[in-house]
Amino acid sequence: MTGDAGRAEKARRAIQKAVWWTEDYAYATGRQLRSFFDRTQPDGFLSGTGRPVVVIPGVYENWQFMLPLITALHKAGHPVHVVTVLQRNRLAIPAAAKLVAKHLAAADVMNAAIVAHSKGGLIGKYLMMTHDGEKRVERMVAVCSPFSGSRYARFMLAPNLRAFSPRNALTLQLAREERINHRITSVFGPFDPHIPEGSILPGARNIKLDVPGHFRILGHQDTVRTILEEIPL
Repeated sequence: MTGDAGRAEKARRAIQKAVWWTEDYAYATGRQLRSFFDRTQPDGFLSGTGRPVVVIPGVYENWQFMLPLITALHKAGHPVHVVTVLQRNRLAIPAAAKLVAKHLAAADVMNAAIVAHSKGGLIGKYLMMTHDGEKRVERMVAVCSPFSGSRYARFMLAPNLRAFSPRNALTLQLAREERINHRITSVFGPFDPHIPEGSILPGARNIKLDVPGHFRILGHQDTVRTILEEIPL
């Protein structure tokens, strides 16, 4: 490739990433607005004869942010549990995992699958490592989770975002612990503006979809189909 051709290709890729970034934040903004005004009651998703699913959203996301995915899971026959006490998921990962574990115990949920987004995947893995002595969780499907951290975290002002640094002690602990990775499916796309390190998890089932973004991937039909395939009834 000549110098001019190389520069043109570099410019094309930069423009493409800018478009993906814009589309991703447009989706996130739309979902945040809809979730703010949504009055859907979570108890309406508890019916179903399939495997119970526990949904854990990402940081600053309430459960309604994942409503399209929750609706699809419920329609497929899964009773879906949301942990409303997490609110917008700003708690530290260990504290959030403890709350999810309490919900599972209180609802007597067994053989469950966790479906998580971003930080939710770290919460789910921590729970599986430390708070699941009764084996209530069988597996987890995580979408765009920073299992190895994100180098951008060190630039964040909020402590709950800086915690995603690859140098953070908890992030390192989660990355080192591989004994449960075979029970995890990590789903991600070709470009994630928040996690340049990617979401590949050693020993897990890693599925790369042709859907760029950190948020928009949640509502894509390929993601929904993949999650349903990974969670047998």
